[in-house]
Amino acid sequence: MAASLHHSITVCSLLPFSSQHSSKKSISTARFHNNIVDKSKSISRNRMQLGNNTLDKSESRRGMRLQRSNCKANLSNGGDEAEAKLYLGMDFGTSGGRYAVIDKEGVIHSEAKRDYPMFMNGDAVDWVRSWKTTLFSLLEDIPITMRSLIASISIDATSATTLILDSKTGEALARPLLYNESCPDALPIVKSIAPINHTVCSGSSTLCKLVSWWTSSDSSRESAVLMHQSDWLLWLLHGKIGVSDYNNALKVGYDPELESYPPWLKSQPYSHVLPTIQAPGTIISTLKEDIRIKLGFPEDCVVCTGTTDSIAAFLAARATQPGKAVTSLGSTLAIKLLSTTRIDDARFGVYSHRLDDKWLVGGASNTGGAVLRQLFSDEQLENLSVQINPMEASPLDYYPLPVEGERFPIADPKMAPRLSPRPECDAAYLHGILESIARIEAKGYALLKDLGATKVEEVFTAGGGSKNDKWTKIRERVLGLPVRRALQTEAAYGAALLALKATE
Repeated sequence: MAASLHHSITVCSLLPFSSQHSSKKSISTARFHNNIVDKSKSISRNRMQLGNNTLDKSESRRGMRLQRSNCKANLSNGGDEAEAKLYLGMDFGTSGGRYAVIDKEGVIHSEAKRDYPMFMNGDAVDWVRSWKTTLFSLLEDIPITMRSLIASISIDATSATTLILDSKTGEALARPLLYNESCPDALPIVKSIAPINHTVCSGSSTLCKLVSWWTSSDSSRESAVLMHQSDWLLWLLHGKIGVSDYNNALKVGYDPELESYPPWLKSQPYSHVLPTIQAPGTIISTLKEDIRIKLGFPEDCVVCTGTTDSIAAFLAARATQPGKAVTSLGSTLAIKLLSTTRIDDARFGVYSHRLDDKWLVGGASNTGGAVLRQLFSDEQLENLSVQINPMEASPLDYYPLPVEGERFPIADPKMAPRLSPRPECDAAYLHGILESIARIEAKGYALLKDLGATKVEEVFTAGGGSKNDKWTKIRERVLGLPVRRALQTEAAYGAALLALKATE
């Protein structure tokens, strides 16, 4: 079926473009914060206020038209167009894709989203076709007057979503294995070669997916190459197959501290399938000529390495100090805590991503918005949430999962969802589910502390769940911590920051 297009509020700046460039290349949330947040804070707040105003939709529409008009004026009358560079970030989540176009000050000029079209291949979803269609649909959704100003592109996508391709033809040698799919057949093999409790020692790790394919596939292995979802999407744009980033590569065994694959992995017969690794936000190549000409991008537009969706959300939130954390409440629940200590423990689905000289410690649970969408419509969620008193604890104790299997804070591929008993009152049922998800979040942060990570002091929230004020208050009570919505809540914004960083 055709994808549906949903345009978010577009925020445009009246500030002049800056022509100053920095020579620093390391990823640093502190630098992102210092260079961007002050100049965009008031505009970001305006965006939040407009986005939260559901009472006067006509006023919101007038605001959208006004700001889009201001945006056009800024781009056409703001001075030298050679300095008016824009930066494109794209986020491919579990249910759809988004883009955000920002300027050098971090101000959003355009953003939109699309749901994945559910193309079918027999009884299964053809994810390759769905993702590719969404990618190019989003590129076409960008206002044509802005495309010619885009200097760089980056993409984030779901962690451990794995594709095996023929490096010569680019043809998929197997169906994509999604982020939450487990390969228990490969787990004993992986555990026999990896260090005890390593991140890859989980049935849903990228390495388990690679080993499962390697041991069961009849396809040609010699020319095979592994790519993560964002790698593959970026490859469609730049054409250099087999390039990844060290955030995505963590779950295939790459060591970001040593900046190499470890010896125990390089000695395996499938090591040639592993991609080349760069830091997130590193220029790979210019945009392919046929795409550039067809869609009107500039000749010098570059494509750079991306990251995972939860790290992009963290970058967007600009939580810059140890002890600050970001919970992404999308289809799943992912937490990231900025820590001075690296923690990796596959027993609990805990792993650390490198971020400059610090570590993003966390994990991702299969609980989250996907469960809510199985049970309630958007309208029901909105109406029922109004009836909830977030200051009262729910007596209901659930473990909401969309299907069997959990990754964090309990790593159990056979864990069954627990969503009963269901009370007669739907508002009470929703209250119990929201509070149970909050308890899982609290258990996750407590686990990180017990394992030696920096103690969490404040939680920023990203993703669709951040818009539910009642849920935020429930979480604040359950966590016993200040919880607030991040100034920027979309992972696409974090990916756009990577695109900006690549050209500095």
